[in-house]
Amino acid sequence: MTLPTHSISSDPSPDKTALKIEHLTCRYATGHGSTKGQLVPVLENLSLSVQQGEIVCLLGASGCGKTTLLKAIAGLLPLSSGEMVLNQKVIDDGENWLPPEQRNIGLIFQDYALFPHLSVSDNISFGLQDKNKAQQKTIVESMLELVHLIGLEDRYPHQLSGGQQQRVAIARSLACQPDLLLLDEPFSNIDTQVRHELIRDIRNIFKQQGVTAIFVTHSREEAFAFSDKMAVMNKGVIEQFGSAAQLYYQPSSKFVANFLGGGCYLPAEKLSDGQFDTVLGTLLITSKNQIEIGKACEILLRPQQVLLLHDEESEIRVIEQQFMGDHCRYVIDVHGVHLLAQSNHLLEVGQKVNVEVDCEEALVF
Repeated sequence: MTLPTHSISSDPSPDKTALKIEHLTCRYATGHGSTKGQLVPVLENLSLSVQQGEIVCLLGASGCGKTTLLKAIAGLLPLSSGEMVLNQKVIDDGENWLPPEQRNIGLIFQDYALFPHLSVSDNISFGLQDKNKAQQKTIVESMLELVHLIGLEDRYPHQLSGGQQQRVAIARSLACQPDLLLLDEPFSNIDTQVRHELIRDIRNIFKQQGVTAIFVTHSREEAFAFSDKMAVMNKGVIEQFGSAAQLYYQPSSKFVANFLGGGCYLPAEKLSDGQFDTVLGTLLITSKNQIEIGKACEILLRPQQVLLLHDEESEIRVIEQQFMGDHCRYVIDVHGVHLLAQSNHLLEVGQKVNVEVDCEEALVF
């Protein structure tokens, strides 16, 4: 059976930008206390560009504004200022506002929002009322095949697992061929055992269909596995936008570095270009940051960059151990400086170790 082609795949326009947001600001009115009624910015002068067929993650802690941005894109919240353009059509500029039902944007909520009294097939066909029965049947069959739910079309949501319910929600959205699909914490209700498989399957479906999607999560593991690009958000602004590898290995700030992975900061002093004095001795690092010679600085070291070897002659000791299954994570004391390290070798607390540092990807702040 031929699957329906996503509507954006045949767009003859040379402009491959699906969504363009410029200088977006959203403000909420406070609801209590001495500031009641005052407008407080939740998103401030935010800009973002999403290409057609791209999966973008909005990543950040609770309260950073990522769900607010998702709602603003969907048309559920008005803009205070700024502009949003979807497939070269202005959908909101702070004055002219296109209602949600006219934006051709699909929205999948955290709880999936399936209709409990409708079967899987009827849930999927819910947004296809403008098509005749034969067309609806063809699309539903294609969607069932696409999300691997053949044979479950007559079941009701309460008869499905969390992962199957998620597939129904995605099939219902894709059946309407949206120009943009928004997902709010799409994997948070899925058991850990099946989450990784579901993420892989849904990503493959999106790529196969050329779906442009934005999803919200606070899990960096989900962001790494599912997205093409990530926007790390903090207090209503995007701290950094790019691929997972770019953000992890080349964070623009300590906030991004800390949010995307464990690490520690080794105090240092720049001796010369490429040479830094530390408690571990002189480290050779090619730093992109412009730091004056003689200035104090900090070297970001990920645990996998700090390599440990048992050495009874060393003055460095293991002070904490955490077993992670395929490796162990340690905290070591280096002349009063605590560093994170990991090793495939089992070391005991109090054991003396020698340290080797892989400085190739080290960053200096």
